[in-house]
Amino acid sequence: MKSLSTLFLFLTSIYFSHSQSTPYTLSDFYGNSTELEQKVVTIYNALSEEERIAQMIITSAGELGKPEAVVNELAKKGAIGGVVFLKGTKANHTQHIQTLNKIAKANATPALLYSMDAEPSLLSSRIKGAKDVGKTVNIKTEAQSDQVVVTINEELKAIGVHHNYAPVLDVSTSNEAIKSRSYGSDKEQVIALANRFIQKTQDGGIIATAKHFPGHGLVSGDTHKQSVYIDGPLQEVANYEKIIADGVLSIMVAHITIKNNESYDTNGLPASCSRKIVTDLLKEEMGFKGIVISDALNIMKAVTILDNAPLLASKAGCDLILMPQDEEKTILAIQNEVKKDPEYKAQVEASVKKILRLKVVAGLL
Repeated sequence: MKSLSTLFLFLTSIYFSHSQSTPYTLSDFYGNSTELEQKVVTIYNALSEEERIAQMIITSAGELGKPEAVVNELAKKGAIGGVVFLKGTKANHTQHIQTLNKIAKANATPALLYSMDAEPSLLSSRIKGAKDVGKTVNIKTEAQSDQVVVTINEELKAIGVHHNYAPVLDVSTSNEAIKSRSYGSDKEQVIALANRFIQKTQDGGIIATAKHFPGHGLVSGDTHKQSVYIDGPLQEVANYEKIIADGVLSIMVAHITIKNNESYDTNGLPASCSRKIVTDLLKEEMGFKGIVISDALNIMKAVTILDNAPLLASKAGCDLILMPQDEEKTILAIQNEVKKDPEYKAQVEASVKKILRLKVVAGLL
């Protein structure tokens, strides 16, 4: 039986959708709208604790994700806030998103946030049949980048995806995990082209994501296969300064361990699970106020060897928890920790409100 809170959410959502004279845009996320703030608070207050925490959970779908029936059941239970779509056809992605939208509507729960790794180099593998836009490394001018972004945005909107986990800000073409996904080895050109990609993406109504913080270009190895280290100084962190200043909405934190660094040594933890990196460095020192998302937590060797990596990522300061192995277990772990730690409880509240705010300005709520 649906709770009164979800019914209230449904009714208040209808009220706001009819009372709001001017639709929000992504550019409103960092604004100071009292009306927007009140809408977020109203939606937040209408949710149960489990429903709030579920907003932080992003599960996976598509050929390399969880089975469609499993994802649908998670949506029916209200145990997820969004879905990242991996490899699949345009038709299958579209059909599944339509099904999930019907489930959310029937449950009167907040709309799901749909995302994809739609980097230029990965687009055709994520959406079979999508127009080939070439490799990221072959993009050399802003005009060329703009044409690529227009195509990617069109492909994402056609299937109903709101959030692109792109662009890569890593400075490299030789790293095992990055390769042609980088804009190259010229730091200034990487920053300029990545920033242009972000601005054009978000101007077009799709949320962009700079990755892989604090920098995956100048390391050895692939976090899918092993623990990867930054040994010494963080050589790529400064790449994010202009990106943050110019309004990127989300940043993905990598599973990179940092050692031999007096200020930012992660003591054996991947950066995604280190409060020193996510909260102290990215949020506080660098002033990032947007959405922090962890890299995938289901198969990466650097995190699957940890006990309860999703909880660690959340406690580190990640707002969105990407692809935990067990979504419901993750919600329970966060819920139990919230009961014991008032500071963490306040942090989770802030994360959930940011996610709801993102959904509102993206036109989902």
